[in-house]
Amino acid sequence: MAQSVTFWFDVSCPFCWLTSRWIKEVEKVRDIEVEWVPMSLSVLNQGRDLPEAYARKMEANWGPARVFTKVTEEAPEKLDALYTMMGTMIHTEGEDGKEGYGAYDEIIGAALDACDLPPQFADVANSEAVDEQLRAYHQQAMDNVGDEVGTPVVKLGDTAYFGPVITRVPTGEEAGKLFDASVSLASYPYFFELKRSRTEDPQVRG
Repeated sequence: MAQSVTFWFDVSCPFCWLTSRWIKEVEKVRDIEVEWVPMSLSVLNQGRDLPEAYARKMEANWGPARVFTKVTEEAPEKLDALYTMMGTMIHTEGEDGKEGYGAYDEIIGAALDACDLPPQFADVANSEAVDEQLRAYHQQAMDNVGDEVGTPVVKLGDTAYFGPVITRVPTGEEAGKLFDASVSLASYPYFFELKRSRTEDPQVRG
């Protein structure tokens, strides 16, 4: 029986991107069934006192999260492919860190086209048309782990955590072993967190 995995993501986050690529590696070596669900750092940080540059990044991040919400509602079978396509453009190809509303519009259009999704899905990027749904998806993640976290939120079976946070993507059996360990920790009802200081940034371009 396949292990269920629910993965809440914000495409703008490089840590989330690397964790998602790990899960894609796990798919090759373990029997898992992944459900991709949008969440939003923009929602998470709304109303918080943020540095100006970071606040402008949060403005930019609304667009992609809204589009992923639209896809979840109308073409959920395309979420995986769209996340891979848009995440590659943003992180691997160096289009990350954009600032201001509408900053990802060109990338959104190109990614939708590459995934054979309707171009009008991009219309929600700069409107509040799907914000209620986006907030609901985001709240699902927060209900599982609390709101003192970021993205990704990963649910293994019945237990969800923020993370794992990685800076490089394991492959093959190494990816599988990390997954096995994560499932083991999630199976113990009284385990809550592990943490240490991070010594490098996400290695997204190589």
